[in-house]
Amino acid sequence: MPDDFSLGSVETKIAPTERFAQFLQARGKRLTRQRRVIVEMVFSHHDHFDAEELIDHLRPLIAARQVSRPTIYRTLGELIDARMLRSIMTVSGRSVYEHDYGYPRHDHLHCQTCGRLIEFQCEPIVRLCEQVAREHDFQVAGHRVFVTGTCAACRQKR
Repeated sequence: MPDDFSLGSVETKIAPTERFAQFLQARGKRLTRQRRVIVEMVFSHHDHFDAEELIDHLRPLIAARQVSRPTIYRTLGELIDARMLRSIMTVSGRSVYEHDYGYPRHDHLHCQTCGRLIEFQCEPIVRLCEQVAREHDFQVAGHRVFVTGTCAACRQKR
């Protein structure tokens, strides 16, 4: 039976907007309509994205002055502070984000040709990290494996 390295489905106890509202409230801020729209867009599907891609999705609302670019950038920072998003890499000077809230620890394969990111989980990697940490009397808080190379589709194009 082959190993299944997929992440599987993700379930959270509370919705991302509620979780973000709690984070903001603890800091004396509120979940404004603009922040709510941004959080809903970010968590409407699980994709890696950069700020410009998010702005492109929100462009009609920006044009209608319902959401502002500065608020988008501030909200991304707040989502990182809330540990709901994380920046996983920088491509051409742009941070690439992924969901952190509700998603299990996982690693990535990155195609250097097309930029595709493939998420996977691998228990042997986790065990190896734990073993190395024990050997060095090191307390692990997490790990990140980022494998670079070329995906099958790009290799076939050559």
